[in-house]
Amino acid sequence: MKKIGISIIVVFIIISCGKTESGPTSIDPPIVPTLDSLFFGTDSTFEIVTWNIQNFPKLNMITADYVVQIIMAIDADVVALQEIESSGYFNYVVEELNEIDSLFSWEEYRANSASYEMNLAYIYKSDFVEVDSIYEIYQDDWYAFPRSPLVFELTYDEQELVIIDNHLKAGGDPEDEARREEASQKLQAFIDSTYSDVEVILVGDLNDDITEPQETNVFWNFISQPDNYIFTDMEIAEGSYSNWSYPTWPSHLDHILITNELFDEFALLSTVIQTLKIDNYLGNGWSEYYENVSDHRPVGLKLYFE
Repeated sequence: MKKIGISIIVVFIIISCGKTESGPTSIDPPIVPTLDSLFFGTDSTFEIVTWNIQNFPKLNMITADYVVQIIMAIDADVVALQEIESSGYFNYVVEELNEIDSLFSWEEYRANSASYEMNLAYIYKSDFVEVDSIYEIYQDDWYAFPRSPLVFELTYDEQELVIIDNHLKAGGDPEDEARREEASQKLQAFIDSTYSDVEVILVGDLNDDITEPQETNVFWNFISQPDNYIFTDMEIAEGSYSNWSYPTWPSHLDHILITNELFDEFALLSTVIQTLKIDNYLGNGWSEYYENVSDHRPVGLKLYFE
């Protein structure tokens, strides 16, 4: 079984002294996330989750421990992450996942090229996911990509997939919009030239709305080609703000795009695309999640490969 219950209380005694690349050197007071009823991953489906963990770890060991338990509860095969500032705490998360989860092995990859250490990363189940290659693209294009996209070539159950993790330029100024539009066009050019007949999943904090009209939609190059690309979370973006990934604005900024090689799988009744509202499973709701973890909710896609 991929899913296991989460009933672990991690007790920390010594107060953490700050964020360091050497990792946690001290311990914080106990935290008890109540995540037993959160379910997403299954034995028979492939799950990809995108998650911006704001300035990870915003509260050092407290945040790291929440992240361990949230990832265990979500139970996805691949989690694509943004804003992973500390390599030490990030390594700690993966070590704890392997310590707690006796059924599967977890591995990670973290880039280290982003400004202000706001790096992209992956955590994945190595029992299900075979790594073919992980590499960055557009590393010299700071204008379009302040964080270089992180490409993950993998094999899952003999299925070859490519995931491209992104964190596009934030902000609402015309130049910010122009930078995101240029990034969108360059991502399409890269996919079309490099993976024209491959199943590609583009994910990340794309920092813009996908429902805007053509004249202001920075992703129109994708949206205008429905035979080639689909934003799987379009219904979320068009729906109630209560399901959006960035409640503090509120807006829906975290997206999962697929290429037409995955359209058949996406059309199956077993497919699920949803914002994972972790705050609903915590005793103090959004305030607890926001203060201890992040200002973004994860967004997950679940696919069944026949």
